[in-house]
Amino acid sequence: MAKTRFFSCFVTCLFGFSTWVQAAPESPKAPMGSLDELSLRAAIAGNQALPELAVDLDDRVDDTTVRLLARRYGARFVAESSFTSRDRIYRVSVGSGEDAPKKLFSLLQLLRRDPLVEAADLQVLFHIPETAPGSLTANEPIRSLPRVAEVEPAKKQDSRPRLQPNDPKYRYQWHLDQIRMPEAWMLSRGQGVTVAVIDTGVTKVEDLAGTELVAGWNFVTDSADTDDDHGHGTHVAGTIAQTTDNGVGVAGVAGHARIMPIKVLSASGSGSVAGIAEGIRFATDHGAKVINMSLGGALNSTVLANAVRYAHDHGVVVVCASGNDGRGRVSYPAANRGALAVAATQFDETTTFYSNWGKEIFVAAPGGNTRVDQNKDGVPDGVLQNTVVPGDISRQDYLPFMGTSMASPHVAGVAALVVSQGVQDPDMVAQILKKTARKPSHYRGRHDDHYGAGIVDALAAVEEAKAQVERGRLAACHRQPHRGMGFLALGLLGAGLLYARLRRRSFAISGNGAAL
Repeated sequence: MAKTRFFSCFVTCLFGFSTWVQAAPESPKAPMGSLDELSLRAAIAGNQALPELAVDLDDRVDDTTVRLLARRYGARFVAESSFTSRDRIYRVSVGSGEDAPKKLFSLLQLLRRDPLVEAADLQVLFHIPETAPGSLTANEPIRSLPRVAEVEPAKKQDSRPRLQPNDPKYRYQWHLDQIRMPEAWMLSRGQGVTVAVIDTGVTKVEDLAGTELVAGWNFVTDSADTDDDHGHGTHVAGTIAQTTDNGVGVAGVAGHARIMPIKVLSASGSGSVAGIAEGIRFATDHGAKVINMSLGGALNSTVLANAVRYAHDHGVVVVCASGNDGRGRVSYPAANRGALAVAATQFDETTTFYSNWGKEIFVAAPGGNTRVDQNKDGVPDGVLQNTVVPGDISRQDYLPFMGTSMASPHVAGVAALVVSQGVQDPDMVAQILKKTARKPSHYRGRHDDHYGAGIVDALAAVEEAKAQVERGRLAACHRQPHRGMGFLALGLLGAGLLYARLRRRSFAISGNGAAL
């Protein structure tokens, strides 16, 4: 009996261990592992990084321990924000002077070996990967565009019911038709899902009037003021959740989703890795189920990679722009494990001239091209949303932007639609987006480094999510009676064994009595 019990426990533990191993997320790529002093100096001189470090300490350390670390290393540990006491992400400096880079590099090596340090890297700067936006106003003539060959719009996949929003400028939003939003809106609008926009902030412009904005944080000024002082973040938020079918302006992918504005980029469109990492942690800890980051940089960082992994491990879908360098190199954090890297398409469904590519590309989505008017509607083929005007944030307008910055929020919005169906696991959301992505006629091979799995398809993704959730419910219903019968059988077996044991005991007592 003991051997049987031991074998049963062994098998159970072995199965549990194998399940844990299969479910364990991959560790982030080792960033900047080969960084030497010369590279550090070059990164600072090239404005890719600040002359300081971003250090992520073990969350369990206290303030006294932080002060001891500062004294031990002869450095200043400066709290990144009001939330540093919880996240323990610090800006660490060694002062200025000719030998500062040398000291900084030495300190970096020491900190990476300290058991209380989860990650340490140069304070990398990340930027908006955008190209110059165009503009569209009611009273402003559209600039002339080069003539191009007539391009037929993508044929509808089927004759499903479609919502035709009454937003007057929706007719210029070819990008929503490309991902089959009119059909998807008949099934979902993203109700109950909070999407964090980690960007330049979000201003409640006129066509966000019906969209719920929940409390976020400004990690540039460490305040609750998350208004947009650039225009990029509001435009991104509009693609995700512009108030739709309200008779005003334009439409958004998930108009009933909530937006959480997290300001990590300044009015100039740049921000530090420590602030972005804290923004990710804040969004995760305050209820966001999807994060969009239309920002990037060439240098990787363990601090940022750890934050992306933290969000993923806590059930958040992280969607990122792949970058606008037009080269075969996906920028960070899009290239980090746990992030979904998005490439950009234009009206004819080819990937754009600026869109980065590489093996990390997950899917593609409309990013636009304001240099052309392929659909001949008289408007540059950008992604059109309502935002404050860059350079004059006292005004707002409906502006066509282009960039992978614009592609990423299309995918974040579709992810919100999937989550709203009850799919909570970020890996399952990713699996659905990948499985249902549409292969355009330009697609090459089993995995195209320009498109990833293909162009995101909102309708197919929502239908697949609904089907998977329903299958899960049916499976649970089928399992429940068996489980109940199993418990009943075990109970009856136990009662039978107890009864048999008592009977044996009774017979033994009776026999002994007779013998006496």
